Formats: sequence, C-alpha cells, structure tokens
Amino acid sequence: MLLAASVLVTGLLQWAGLPAALLLGPLAAAVLVQTAGGAVKVPRAAMMVAQAIVGCLIARSITSAIIGGFASHWALFLGVVGVSIGASAGIGWIMSRLGIVSGTTAVWGMLPGAATAMMLMAEEYGADFRLVAFMQYLRVVLVAAAASVVALVFVHGGASRFASGYFPAIHLQDLAATAAVAVVGGALGLASRIPAGVMLGPLALGAVLNVLGWVRIELPPVVLIASYAAIGWNTGLRFTRDVLAAAARALPQTLGATALLMAFCGFVAWMLVVLVHVDPLTAYLATSPGGVDAAAIIAASTKVDTPFVMALQTLRVIVVLALGPRLARWVAGTLNPAKRQTEPAEPLDLGDLD
Repeated sequence: MLLAASVLVTGLLQWAGLPAALLLGPLAAAVLVQTAGGAVKVPRAAMMVAQAIVGCLIARSITSAIIGGFASHWALFLGVVGVSIGASAGIGWIMSRLGIVSGTTAVWGMLPGAATAMMLMAEEYGADFRLVAFMQYLRVVLVAAAASVVALVFVHGGASRFASGYFPAIHLQDLAATAAVAVVGGALGLASRIPAGVMLGPLALGAVLNVLGWVRIELPPVVLIASYAAIGWNTGLRFTRDVLAAAARALPQTLGATALLMAFCGFVAWMLVVLVHVDPLTAYLATSPGGVDAAAIIAASTKVDTPFVMALQTLRVIVVLALGPRLARWVAGTLNPAKRQTEPAEPLDLGDLD
C-alpha cells in the first residue's frame, strides 16, 4: 500500500510540476498509511544508505566556487545562521513562557537542524519527547512543502525529471569511487557519533575529493529516487497516531509558531535578495529552517545557486550541533522551574533523519 500510494502521489505531484515531488510524494503517502493504521518501518540500514547518498549529492555540488563564496561571505553566513537560530530559540521560549506548550518542550521543538540531538536532549531534560518529535518533523514537512511551492512560483515548473532520463549511461569507475566515498565517509561519520554523521561524513569526504578533482561523484537517477523515497517515508512515518494525539491540543499554536519562524526566515531571505542581490529562490532555500537533506533535494531539482544554498545550510547544521544543545539548556534554564514538565514520556523510535 505504501509503495502504491507513493507512486500515485508522486505521479500527481510531478504532473503538477511541483519540485521535489520525488521526496514529497513518498512523504505524503507515508503520513496517510501511518495514520490509517499501517505498521511500516524504514530499516535503519536503508536510512543510513539514503543519508550517505544525499551526503554525496551535496558533496557533488560543492566545488572550489563554494569555498571562495564562503570566504567572501563568511560574516554574512554567520549572521544569517545566528539570527535564525536565535529566532527559533526565542519563539520556543515565548511558547513555554506563555504556557502554550508546557515545560521546555517548545524550546527543543523549535530549534532547526539536528532533530535527533534535540529530541534526545529534550528527553534528558524531562520535556515531552513525543511533542518535540511532532514539532520537529512537522516543521520539516511544512518547510519542504513551502520551499517546493516557492520553487514552482519562481521557476514556473520543477526540474524533478532527470534531464538525461532515468537510466543514463553509467561510468562504472566513477560509480565505484562514489560508493567508496559513501561507505568510508558514512563509517567515519557513524564512528564520530554526531547526529547526521552518516550524511555529514560522505559530504565532507566527497566535498574535499571533489574540490581537489580526485573523484567525480556518479549518482544514477534510480539510486537518487530510492534515497528520496526512503527519506520521505522515514519523515512521514514519524506521524503516528500517538504522536498526533499528544500534539492535538497544541497543533494550532505549533502551526502558528512554525509559520512565524518560516516568515522570519523568509524576511531574512528577502534581505539577502535586497542587500546581496541573491536570486529569491536561492535565498529562500538557503535560509529555510528545515532539514539540509530536503534543501539539497529541492536545490538539485531547480535552477538555483546550489553551492550558496548548501554552504549556508551546512554551516547552520554545524553551528546547531555545536551550540544548539547548550543554547537550549540556557534558554530552558530561564524558565520557572515550577512550570517544567517532568512526566516521563514513552520513548518512540524516531529514525535517523535530522
């Protein structure tokens, strides 16, 4: 049922010309199947492979131009990342302070990037683990959908179909080198024990080898399609009945807070357009507070400045991983201890998507 629904929804989205249909179709199908009572789970190994492939996809877009661009705009990038993380933490703090979401749950739920780390930290701090999961993945879904609509408006149709077809000629030597990058980089990232390490390892290793010209990353369309589907399924299947029931009371406020954060990031994108003369779609994708993998997929399927998008998104992931948990602890520490939620939440398997 999940496969059939994914093919149907993806076909409809591609027919409508929506960018990232290969990601959003399986995601929407997974939400429908899961909420209808379907018991499906993406194997951990499949998710690790998909994340490693997306890491290689991002690495393929990183060239010497992106390094030069970061060197030229490092202050701008740091400023954009700083204000977006500060805004998300501030919105979460206000939600908790006003009692919209009890305890420190909102603080953990609103921080963008490194979703797994945020949820594990939330569990340690006594926040509602299920509601944090809902807030994190709801934002990923809304940002991916909004970014696709923005892409549709600005490019007048997505480039979700592969220009050379679904089964182009494959360079076996390059494919073998790419597989080696994915395996070695993924193993290093997994050994580092950092969130999203399976994706960031191949990204870092592949980017270095790509910039040096030692490896040409080869990713067949069918491999990318399977990876998009796995990531979409993993996100959509997080929306279980238990998670939705736990989040039902806070759904309007959570939607409002997420929309506010997206609007703020949209304003930052508009400032990039005005001050730095970045094209609107590139600016929006670069500043969108969703997952870096979704941004990579949408950027790869549209005509944007992919190096600029991935430089800003990757930098935000690094900053969130380094400072996000400490920032969340500090913000949560300013709340009234009497209002903190200490009821234990039943753990849920949230997968590996960050």
